[in-house]
Formats: sequence, C-alpha cells, structure tokens
Amino acid sequence: MALRVDGELIDHHCHGLVQRDLDRPEFESMLTEADTPGPPGTTLFDSQLGFALRRWCAPHLDLPPHAEPDTYLERRAELGHEEVHRRLLTAAGITTFCVDTGFQPEPLTSSAQLAAYATPAAATPPAATPPTATPTGASTSATSALPACGLDVMRLERIAELAAVDVLTGQIGVGHLADTVRARLADRSSTTVAVKSVAAYRAGLELPAVRPTEREIAAATRTWINEIRGGAPIRLHDPVLHAFLIWCGVDAGLPVQIHVGYGDNDLDLTRGNPLLLTGLLRAIAPSEVSVLLLHCYPYHREAAYLAQVFPNVHLDLGLAIHNTGRGSAALLAQALELAPFAKLLFSTDAYALAELFLLGTTLFRRGLASFLDAGVADDAWTPDDATRITQLISAGNARRVYRLPARPQPCDSPTRPSPARAARSRTARSETGRSQTARSQTGRSQTAEESARTGSPPPHIAARI
Repeated sequence: MALRVDGELIDHHCHGLVQRDLDRPEFESMLTEADTPGPPGTTLFDSQLGFALRRWCAPHLDLPPHAEPDTYLERRAELGHEEVHRRLLTAAGITTFCVDTGFQPEPLTSSAQLAAYATPAAATPPAATPPTATPTGASTSATSALPACGLDVMRLERIAELAAVDVLTGQIGVGHLADTVRARLADRSSTTVAVKSVAAYRAGLELPAVRPTEREIAAATRTWINEIRGGAPIRLHDPVLHAFLIWCGVDAGLPVQIHVGYGDNDLDLTRGNPLLLTGLLRAIAPSEVSVLLLHCYPYHREAAYLAQVFPNVHLDLGLAIHNTGRGSAALLAQALELAPFAKLLFSTDAYALAELFLLGTTLFRRGLASFLDAGVADDAWTPDDATRITQLISAGNARRVYRLPARPQPCDSPTRPSPARAARSRTARSETGRSQTARSQTGRSQTAEESARTGSPPPHIAARI
C-alpha cells in the first residue's frame, strides 16, 4: 500500500468513555449494539470487531498482535482504564472531538476530558506547518505535536425532554415549552458546534416535509405532556415535535446531525432509511444549513445519493467502520461510488471504550488509503489528488461544515455564521412568543436551570426519561 493516510483527523461525531474498570461481560457488552449477550459458549471477540480489536489495539497495551482475549483483558485491567484511555486515544491521532453528551446511561467523559486523554504529554502549540504531499501521495503534518480539543453536540430530544420536566414540575407552562427549547438553544455554550436528532429511534425518519406550524407544535406538545402525566415515559415520539426540533437547529444556524440506519435494537431499521427524509431535506435546502447523515449503514448508498443531490447534505459511516472490521474498506468504497468527496466526513461514533476510537481511526485510514491508492494505480487520479481528497475527508470537510478555525489556532470557540447567513436561516417569531420566553426563563427555579445545563432532571423524574 503506497498511500498513507496519517494527517489530521476531526471526529465529527462521538461519545464519551466510561470512567471505571470493566469486567469481561461488561467489556463484551460494549462490543455490540445488542442489549443481551450471545448464546452460552460464544464470545463477541469472535466478530469482525473482536478480531480487529485484538489485531490493532493489543500492541498499544504492550501485547503482540492477535493476543488472546483473556490476555488482552488481563493487561487492560493491570493498566487501569485511565492509562488505557491515554494510550489508545493518543495512538488514534484524533485532533478534534465533536461529542454528543445527550446519552449517558452512566457518567462518561466530557469533550474536554477526551481531548486531554488524546493530547500527547509533550504537546505544545508550534508554528503552523501545512500538510505536504510525498511522492507516494502520503499526507504528513505536524498535528501530532498539537493539543487536541473537544467540542460539543447538543441532542435535541434531550433539550425537549428537560423542558418537559420543567412543565411537569411547574417551572413553566405547557405553552412555553417550544420557546424554552428555542431559548436554551440560543443560550448554548461557545463550544457547541451542532445539534443532533435521534428521531430514527423514536418516530422513524418519515417526518413532515413542511415546517410544522405553531398551532401544530402546540397541539402536539399538549398531547405529549398529557401522555406523560398519564404515566408514559418522558420520551419524545411525536413526528411533528421531532421535525420542530430539527427546524429549531436550522433556525439557530447550526449544522444538524441526524441518526440514520444502524443502531441498537431500540431502533426499527426499516424506518431509518434516509430516503424517508427527502421531503424534509428539500424544505431545509434553501436555508443552506448543513445536514449530516450519521452512520448510514446499510443505507450508505442511499445517503450518498442524498449527499449528491442536495448541496447541504453530508454523510459519515460512523460506527459501521469499526463494527464491519476488515469489511470497512469495501464500505468506504461503496459510499464513495456516488457521494462527492467534499460530502463525506470522518467519525468514529465511539462510545464507552477507547478501543473504538483507535479502531475507528485505524480502519478508516487503511480503508481510505486502499481506495485512493487503487485509484492512483489505475490512473483515476494523481497522487496529489489523493492527498487533497485525504485531507478533505479526514478534516477539511468537517472544518468547513462546523466553521472551525484552522489549526493550530485554538479551537474552543467556533466561528459564528455571518449575519447574512443567520438572517436567511432565522424564522421570524412573534414579539408575544419572545416575551413569553422571557417570562418563562425568569420563572425557572434554580433546580430547573441546573437541570438544563447539566442534562440531569430532578431525581424523582429521572427514571421516567
């Protein structure tokens, strides 16, 4: 393999790591999207992901490639989870993490903690050194000497569900829920670069193609709150409200990430086909706000089609890369059959285990290098073209979509959209609605305000979310 893909990597969608040591059943449970173990006598190490882990992660724990599972887990326990995090995240070479913190069944690391684990101990901000092409088309840069940085992705459903908690605890009226969601998006931290929808898990992707009216939003909100008061979990499932949340992200001028395809068994995969979003994507397109289709497998070809025909639509392959192991190279090639090279972004969608970050980067680098190297060999493109495409997919596309400053400038404060662009993407709201929002914000108790910022509802309600 002549081409090497070893430059900057921006992980535009991932999650935090567990902050404790794991026994074997716990560890194996994190190697699958299933919520129960396999049949007795089987192991999840006997999978594409399991074999890839033994091959690529073991050497970073001072073990030979293909170390036996028991040997690997014994060494992992000996080192402790913090040392494993440091070794594997440093080896992964990710320079920027965009972290969805909306799913935390247990406390996970923050975006800043991920960046700290991934930063080499001797990292200092050097003078800018642009990537260069070698005669073989390899990409090289000085990014490994730079500190990594962590950015945040707000999960839309979490914002709405915490606002529902405020309704249930009497902090706001049911009629103020929608404006509370808008206000909390407007009050986002400076490190927030995007929002995310998990409508695929809750209602499927056949969402309204037309922006919901205020009357429709209010009616759907009342129905949802009444269901919760009747004993239903605080779990948003109404297609109108999911569409409303996506439009809130659009109106805020933030890139909108949408889960597509592959996920755990809480998902009805037949309703996760991105083609179901066609009407909504058509409606969003004039805003010029970027839409990111996450993971996509087995609908990666459908997602590639949407990325080609809609100028603001992009895709990644996320957790499909590490879960397909050796097959991930073919997966990348299939996505790039139709998707423009400026529309594919790198992500790991790693969750809980540092191994998934390392596998996501290793298999991505190898798969992309194989694809581009084959193109150089049959004269489909030049080595210089291959280097440029590598830089686009690895980091450049994410930097453009999320308006991130160029390395090595500090990347903790992404640039805001221009006033003209913000004006195009902003929906006019009545003065009455704004005054209601102001009153509802003033009336929030300290407990509700802390809940919104920390993502934690009052304890007596937490179990219902």
